[in-house]
Amino acid sequence: MKKTLLIVACGMSFLTGFSQELPKWASKARKAVFSVITYNKDNQILNTGNGFYIDEEGTAVSDYTLFKGADHAVIVTADGKELPVEYIMGANDMYDVVKFKTEFDKKAAALQPASQTAKTGETVYLLPYSTQKSAEGQNGTIARIDTIANNSFYYTLNMQTTDKTVSCPVMNANGEVLGLIQKNADPESKESYAIGVTYASSLSISPLSVNDLTLKSIGIKKGLPEDESQALVYLYMAASTLDRDSYLNLLNDFIAKYPENQEGYLRRATCYMNFGDDTHNALATEDMNKMLDLSKQKDDAHYNIAKLIYSYQLNKGDKPTYADWTFDRALNEINEAIQIAQQPIYYQVQGDIYFAMQKYAEAFTAYDKVNKSPLASAATFYSSAKAKDLMEGVDKKEVVALMDSAVARFNKPYGEDAAPYLYERAGAKIAVEDFRGAVSDYNDFYDAMLGQVSAEFYLTRMQAEMQCRMYQQAIDDINKAVELDPNNVNYWVEKGGVYLRVNQVTEAVQALEKAISIDPQNAPAYRMLGYIQVQQKQMDKGIANLQKASDLGDEVAIGLLEKYKK
Repeated sequence: MKKTLLIVACGMSFLTGFSQELPKWASKARKAVFSVITYNKDNQILNTGNGFYIDEEGTAVSDYTLFKGADHAVIVTADGKELPVEYIMGANDMYDVVKFKTEFDKKAAALQPASQTAKTGETVYLLPYSTQKSAEGQNGTIARIDTIANNSFYYTLNMQTTDKTVSCPVMNANGEVLGLIQKNADPESKESYAIGVTYASSLSISPLSVNDLTLKSIGIKKGLPEDESQALVYLYMAASTLDRDSYLNLLNDFIAKYPENQEGYLRRATCYMNFGDDTHNALATEDMNKMLDLSKQKDDAHYNIAKLIYSYQLNKGDKPTYADWTFDRALNEINEAIQIAQQPIYYQVQGDIYFAMQKYAEAFTAYDKVNKSPLASAATFYSSAKAKDLMEGVDKKEVVALMDSAVARFNKPYGEDAAPYLYERAGAKIAVEDFRGAVSDYNDFYDAMLGQVSAEFYLTRMQAEMQCRMYQQAIDDINKAVELDPNNVNYWVEKGGVYLRVNQVTEAVQALEKAISIDPQNAPAYRMLGYIQVQQKQMDKGIANLQKASDLGDEVAIGLLEKYKK
């Protein structure tokens, strides 16, 4: 097999001396062959070439190189009619072939694939594009047949062709198509090559085609997978790769092709809502209603509507609420779903809505139902803990117990997925003054994060360590915080406080003086420095710094001044 090179524009002329009349079937078959013109974004012609229909619904094939970099394209039929290329249905750069769909107003004339396998030595005919009623072509024989992907064939022909014949069909004696002519690496060669039409027709769009570089190199819209379930997966994949307008166009295509699939309306409603204006919100409402009408499981539709409106409320910012898209509407929708089916996921959403409405007792009740179901997870226990924590008059030890249940979902040694729950449980333990338990959780968090933590973490752990008199660990942590963020004045003030607590006065004074050098208006630094100086009998300096802190509004300094000025 000879590897093809890049294809250039093609037409209808052949080498002189090789032209001849084609069999009688050619007059009908030629109507399936057309010229292709591709354009760039500036509407300038990019390439011209050939192609032909392979079915009566406008599906056609040509060479990939002709379409590479194209923004749009048209075909010109044998009758001289210009029709746009609607979308790409598949492409392969190695074999330089593309399949696409064109607009058509009636059944397109199409070439039928060979019903029997070709044989070496068999006579074949090259059918050119022509707007004339009769067209001359050329013939040759098959020199070699190679089997390639998808049980298709690659033909070596005893036939000299030119760039003008690229993507013209190669036919057998019965008027059936075998393949497409490809560009010859050697224009003087007496041999030519053709990719089998069965390979070209097998090209398709799959869910993974979203990231196919060959397809992405063509700016023309891509078609959807023929299978509905695969088309749905394609939508999922495309959501994170296409811009909003392109994704909306894809959703419109999906709905046009699968108008009874409620997922299309759900996703388009979501896309409309992302525009953030009332015009698109109205369209989203129409799609939500359509989804509800189509749904065979009404609870699922109400659940999805509840999630959409809940998300809208969370993200709308200061904009006025559109229509009735309130938390109350979202709550009504999820309650409708729960009346039909008591699914744990519905209670989770119900809890989230109550939480957003600051109805924490109701949120906890909903989350508690989830925790008693197979859907229970670290995240659901965490949700319960947060709701419980915000309820009035609650024993905070109940919050710790819920966080214990969240952490219990993980096994030691803890990994990064457990880290957020360890950190939150540490905070809950501090609230009940279990400082050593909090330090233990912070240590486990550190290990789970493989030591990749922030300066803020070291400060937080230091504060817990100070509460349970783990002074050396606290000193190590505050020094690490300062090392990671040396320009944070608060860390230097905290460092001064730690050293003062352990009576390492020199280090405390150095830290506080550093804090003042960073922020000359830092009242706590002046107050702590003044206090140290008074204790060291440096009354003038101490009183001056306490006065500075007082002038900056530090109320503790005011009390100290009253005490030491006497």
